[in-house]
Amino acid sequence: MTSDLPLARRDLIAQRLAAGQPVVAATLAAEFVVSEDAIRRDLRALAAEGRCRRVYGGALPPAAGAPAIAQRLGEGRERKQALARAAAATVRPGEFVFLDAGSTNLALVEYLPEDADLTVATNSIDIAAALLRRQDLRLLMVGGSVDLLVGGCVDASALLAVQRLNIARCFLGACALSPETGASAHDAADAEFKRALVGASRRLLVLATNDKLGALAAHRVAPVAAFDTVVLEPDADTALQAALAAAGANIVHARA
Repeated sequence: MTSDLPLARRDLIAQRLAAGQPVVAATLAAEFVVSEDAIRRDLRALAAEGRCRRVYGGALPPAAGAPAIAQRLGEGRERKQALARAAAATVRPGEFVFLDAGSTNLALVEYLPEDADLTVATNSIDIAAALLRRQDLRLLMVGGSVDLLVGGCVDASALLAVQRLNIARCFLGACALSPETGASAHDAADAEFKRALVGASRRLLVLATNDKLGALAAHRVAPVAAFDTVVLEPDADTALQAALAAAGANIVHARA
């Protein structure tokens, strides 16, 4: 089978991965009559989109759970901006703020108060890049090996760096938020990193879009009562809001 169109070839590979089939670079190169380098470029592009996991010699279908950060950045932009505006209003001058990796927390960068003598730390590549464009903020980048699905660093070196911080206000990213199990994450390393953030922070906040409410992810991070503030959309499910409040949540609503 041959194809003169790289995008068409990439789409065919993506279809197989979406169907749960692993792929081997050498086999694909022979099938499409292209070099293995060309196939590796295809797989790198698909991995960056969260459509596969790169392994030696090929790729595997994406792991179950949240889509990659590259897919989430453009989703629900106006809703995330509304949450960000409400959350940013809680920030006080002179605070040391941590923005955990996540597309909703990325929206916070635009709304952090100006000329407030803020130092902002993050483990997220996208958030750090956005913070660099703010000339009135000091940026501390928590580094390490970048996880493409998370969009930031959650390895052992990042974990150690966070444990040495004294964070005044942390905006924690959460894949799911439930009254019964609190905040949780799909990835084990990401969850461990978030637990370190909880331990290093004096004030803990989470911004939750409606799709995360009542959802569950595999790895628990913190109970609802651990959060000083939970920021919800104005049309969040009323029963879930009541259950979160009963579990100890101080709820702030974004404006419609």
